[in-house]
Amino acid sequence: MSAEHDLTFHAMGSDIRLLIGAPLVRTAPAPPQAAQRERAYIEDFAARLSRFRADSELTALNEDPRAEVPAPPLLRAAVRAAIWAAERSGGLVDPTLTGELERAGYARSLDGSEPASLDEALAAAPTRAPARAHPAARWRQVSVDDRHRVIRRPPGVRIDTGGTGKGLCADAVAHRLRGYTRFVVDCGGDLAIGGVAAQFEPYEVEIEHPLTGESIRSVAVGAGGVATSGLNVRIWRTADGRLAHHLLDPATGQPVWSGLIGATAFAPNALDAETLSKMALLLGPAGARRVLAEHGGLVVHDNGDVEEIGFLDAPRGTIAQAPWAA
Repeated sequence: MSAEHDLTFHAMGSDIRLLIGAPLVRTAPAPPQAAQRERAYIEDFAARLSRFRADSELTALNEDPRAEVPAPPLLRAAVRAAIWAAERSGGLVDPTLTGELERAGYARSLDGSEPASLDEALAAAPTRAPARAHPAARWRQVSVDDRHRVIRRPPGVRIDTGGTGKGLCADAVAHRLRGYTRFVVDCGGDLAIGGVAAQFEPYEVEIEHPLTGESIRSVAVGAGGVATSGLNVRIWRTADGRLAHHLLDPATGQPVWSGLIGATAFAPNALDAETLSKMALLLGPAGARRVLAEHGGLVVHDNGDVEEIGFLDAPRGTIAQAPWAA
């Protein structure tokens, strides 16, 4: 196997890594040029969809007083992906919790901040319980109309495309790299893997323990999506001294303490894997076993125990078409 071009940079508040093999056609850019092209795409994607930037398309949507807002294609795709994830998860992965996130202390970017202690947060956390969808289901009031190029939602309903945006971006870049023999797109833990050569020589995906940072499992993946969600990534101390994190129970608007601190999901594409990993962590051990059973996954319990779900080393076939694509 020839050497792949390997590029790592920072965007979306996360480390981004691209591995790109040889081109399949002569007209395709060489891997180093392709990597720089995709870096520019990802950085533009992040800037346009950040809720922390006053000049982003997402901020403009959230601040617009109209019920029907003209929206460019990327914003429509991101909101469509967020709605798809909400539907897929039965409302658990809810993109309309922006206000709740801000009240929990996540009103500004935490990029570059040292996370607070997960051990300390677990010791002070309330009784463990699975998350529940909010009965109001505000996300059902959001719709995307590509014919008229608008997004509709009641004024005041704000949208956060954070987690689902990383999965969407990974899948979009994977689609753009389909002319290469093999590739990995890692958008902050949301991976899209593909290329015909990867079917024969799969990539080894290392899964880290959220408490120790050590590798707890290596899984061979030739195509598809992988995503890991953990409480250790975004955890902070609030103004009143409590410890909070970014995964909220939609029913309460508070950080969820489900009995799990990490979840890794495998799926046909990155957005589906991202959605399943969030569902697993929000639901806790019993729910995680149910939602991860089809494609396989791994969870880490509060006490650090690791549990594998399904057959992780099963062949995964070819990367599937993203179900939210226009």
